[in-house]
Amino acid sequence: MADLFIGASIPEVRVTPDKYLTARYAGASGDFNPIHIDEDFARAVGLPGRILHGLWSMAQVARAQTEAAGGPEHLKRLSVQFRGMGVPEQEVLVTGTVREAADGRATIDTVAEQDGKQIIRNAEAEITI
Repeated sequence: MADLFIGASIPEVRVTPDKYLTARYAGASGDFNPIHIDEDFARAVGLPGRILHGLWSMAQVARAQTEAAGGPEHLKRLSVQFRGMGVPEQEVLVTGTVREAADGRATIDTVAEQDGKQIIRNAEAEITI
């Protein structure tokens, strides 16, 4: 478990989604929207290519919280704002800072970014410490 005091940074999570991630995640999530699995369709509707599922990106934010807290049983609440598009084969970086820590709980402000652009921002997690 990370040392979680006000102002502390949680350990960064860095993950590079491979080129097949969106197809695998579509099967796991049931979200077969063609913007996630069909390169030509995604480009035809003005996207840079296939984009990551927002919930996959949110899962990386949850992963950062659970790793900082010492396990998934410590994550009590998570809210995020989806604010950008992530693409396969480019690293996603999740960072967070403890905003509050008291009474055995910590509130962590978190962002996920790719290539310097936030794909999730204003994420807030509450964990037990």
